[in-house]
Amino acid sequence: MTLVSTTEPYLLGTIDIREAGPHCKSLLGDLNGDGRMELLLVQPDNRQDVRYIPHQVQCLTAYDLEGNLLWQTGKPNHGAGRAGSDYPAQIADIDGDGRLEVLCVMEGQFLILNGHDGSIRSVHELPDPHAHDCIIVANLTGGAHAGDIILKDRYHRLWALDGEFKLLWTHEGNPGHFPWVYDLDGDGHDEVMAGYDLLDHDGKLLWSCRDLDDHADCIWIGDVNGDGEPELVIGGSVTVMYDRHGKELWRYEGSVESQHIALGRFRADLPGLQIAGLDRLVREDDGKGLVGKDALFLLDSEGRELWKEDRKTPGWLTIIEPLRGWAEDAPDYILAYRRGGGVFPTLYDGDMNAVVEFPSEGYAVHADLWGSGTEQVIIYSNDTASIYSSKQAKLSECAAGSSLPQPKRLSSSTLYPGGEIK
Repeated sequence: MTLVSTTEPYLLGTIDIREAGPHCKSLLGDLNGDGRMELLLVQPDNRQDVRYIPHQVQCLTAYDLEGNLLWQTGKPNHGAGRAGSDYPAQIADIDGDGRLEVLCVMEGQFLILNGHDGSIRSVHELPDPHAHDCIIVANLTGGAHAGDIILKDRYHRLWALDGEFKLLWTHEGNPGHFPWVYDLDGDGHDEVMAGYDLLDHDGKLLWSCRDLDDHADCIWIGDVNGDGEPELVIGGSVTVMYDRHGKELWRYEGSVESQHIALGRFRADLPGLQIAGLDRLVREDDGKGLVGKDALFLLDSEGRELWKEDRKTPGWLTIIEPLRGWAEDAPDYILAYRRGGGVFPTLYDGDMNAVVEFPSEGYAVHADLWGSGTEQVIIYSNDTASIYSSKQAKLSECAAGSSLPQPKRLSSSTLYPGGEIK
């Protein structure tokens, strides 16, 4: 391994987000079309136990990058629950008009809000009282844009609806945390990897990997081995890769619980893509709550372990994501946050070196916030959101010349990050 020194990023600004209430999740998108993204703080309801019935949304609060509160829909609750499940909210251009909408489930109804001011555009009845574990935007009907919706309960059923909120089909099975949609066969319609089942756009079961235990924690799609075809990599009880027809290509069983995985080009010296992972090594109840230890790992395109972290500090709730474009000509990095044990959010390279350490604790979101060609990282807590970059910039002067499109990654936000890489 080549050791590198850790650098500290530039702090571009800090936003006071206390008016959004505690335990929020941040979404990003150019809500008002001004050429730079805004933060949407999503607060969950006060449900404390989400093992079987997931959260709904309590309140939505939008801020610009300079910290101005733009709008708020709902009323914050200081007894809000915590992130034990997804919060059913997304930012997406659901009607294809070039302007972003906010989709959410509040008070047992599905709402579509105008992104620029939070006003309610339309209200729809849920197909089931528990159909609010997460929101997945898809193109099931073959339209010019992704305008269909998939809803699910915690672990058993999902519902597919068209843009008019008419039920297309339902599926019962083991859909995991956040099914991923992708047009695997190029027919203009998304297939749905619903946990361990691949469904066609009409809900027909194409194939299943039912020999896997528990449920799918995260799903990634990309041409991992360089054969020109997309593969599917699933993290859960193990990390396993399938071709698009359901043939298992390899299985990595050197983990206790592969809670998160992330595809990327983390190592330029290796062919194809690499698979970063997060293994929950120990999870136990010490009488005061759950405690434990986790560890990062990296696999090559054939599923062989390249390295695994020998973690010395406690902490078992790490989330990892790939970050592409932190700086010009930079490789993909592994963004790891919520590490615990005094370990701040950090960017790691493909040799497990900590390249950038962010000097504040919290959750993380990242995007090219104003069309600069590089990505910025926002670390946020209950009180503040801090914006970091690889280079200095003045936020008041940063804006693209036109509204920013919403990347699929940002309209598919989840506590259990999956994704796709091309």
